[in-house]
Amino acid sequence: MTTQAQRTYEVITYGCQMNVHDSERISGLLDEAGYSPAPAGDQADIVVFNTCAVRENADNRLYGNLGHLAPVKAKRPGMQIAVGGCMAQKDRDTVVKRAPWVDVVFGTHNIGSLPTLLERARIEQASQVEIEEALVRFPSTLPTRRESPYSAWVSISVGCNNTCTFCIVPQLRGKETDRRPGDILAEIRALVAEGVQEVTLLGQNVNTYGVEFGDRQAFSKLLRACGEIEGLERVRFTSPHPSSFTDDVIAAMAETPNVMPSLHMPLQSGSDTILKAMRRSYRSTRFLGILDRVREAMPQAAITTDIIVGFPGETEEDFQGTLDVVRASRFSAAFTFQYSIRPGTPAAEMENQVPKAVVQERYERLIALVGEIAHEENRKLVGRTVEVMFADGEGRKDGETHRVSGRARDNRLVHVTIPAGMPAPRPGDLADVEITYAAPHHLNADGAVTNVRRTAGGDAWERWNGGGAPNASIGLGMPLRRPEPMAPASGGCSVD
Repeated sequence: MTTQAQRTYEVITYGCQMNVHDSERISGLLDEAGYSPAPAGDQADIVVFNTCAVRENADNRLYGNLGHLAPVKAKRPGMQIAVGGCMAQKDRDTVVKRAPWVDVVFGTHNIGSLPTLLERARIEQASQVEIEEALVRFPSTLPTRRESPYSAWVSISVGCNNTCTFCIVPQLRGKETDRRPGDILAEIRALVAEGVQEVTLLGQNVNTYGVEFGDRQAFSKLLRACGEIEGLERVRFTSPHPSSFTDDVIAAMAETPNVMPSLHMPLQSGSDTILKAMRRSYRSTRFLGILDRVREAMPQAAITTDIIVGFPGETEEDFQGTLDVVRASRFSAAFTFQYSIRPGTPAAEMENQVPKAVVQERYERLIALVGEIAHEENRKLVGRTVEVMFADGEGRKDGETHRVSGRARDNRLVHVTIPAGMPAPRPGDLADVEITYAAPHHLNADGAVTNVRRTAGGDAWERWNGGGAPNASIGLGMPLRRPEPMAPASGGCSVD
């Protein structure tokens, strides 16, 4: 058996950005406990699954991957497997019953217990299950191994006070708990001092921030305060709730230069009948009114959304209502989901569950419409110059195309051709580029590249990589590590 100092770990993340950030904390805890990340391609001594419980197939994929690891563990004395996150919080003892070779099960409220539970399981040679019903301590106080030197997640709240009938997250994450503004801003300033130049503010319902301490404008104030932090280039947030989205937030976005003109606004359904059944406390007219006001204040804003197809009782007329709102909303992208029953939610007990074949056919129509509109919106940018922040992690074909990739201010993905003789920008660097081609889900910039800015974020990336030059393939963002055949769940949680 290897010693603890030699033992390696891998954290595999399913689900939303909140889980990605939790996985950074899990990695930080394991680092602090004396473990080290497993080299790429090596089997880790400790495998941690940070799970999602939003959709039914998440269960099947987790247990499938646990099954694949069972014979691996049987051949590796001392190997340990841990399961945390929302599914662990939901299933509790079920995980060990279905996969008795799992060593540790921990919940969303007690991430900090993982190193102790691993050691206890090793000593006692028995599975350890510890699920707290309430938050032990705010997770941002835990050590963190960030996946990017220039971009970071910052949690401003955890939990949710809504009662959407399809959603199990409030049961698993608990009631909303807010951090104090001073703590958030201190964390952001510390990150900027390390070279971070883009932060994404996270919360289950990020725009209800302040409800715990009674300030309804706390979120807009926080955005404006972020604008005063020198060196912070870009601020994003996810995900707001339409029922709580107020004009002071729109004004703060429009008037704060480093708050990006991109907005993820979950629709879920365009039918007022279905929204009522979902217990979503807004209607389609209010939703479209928010988008109108956002675009009046920020004409360049790109808006994305979440949509559920096939909620119980959804008729063809209801679905047509969703298509109508999608046409009117002109989304730049949409994360679309086929409704699946989640035990423990009110919707699971509803009558008139929609047949799978009907859901599939409607889903395909929705996907086609979203792609058509996104393509039309992207084509409007051809010939324009946009600012791109180059990044790691998503430009999968950059090596073949000899491009580098990054995000525009509105969060659109841009693949950039660097002119001959010009050094490749580092991840974290910025440049103005001319858009020459538009596809439904990305833009190409094969024209002029000007105003290249070497940034503190690029410097931080260079330090992380030992001063080496960027690879030929430069992608985007903060990667989610998933085992095959797990596919990405979405760009965000669908239950905001």
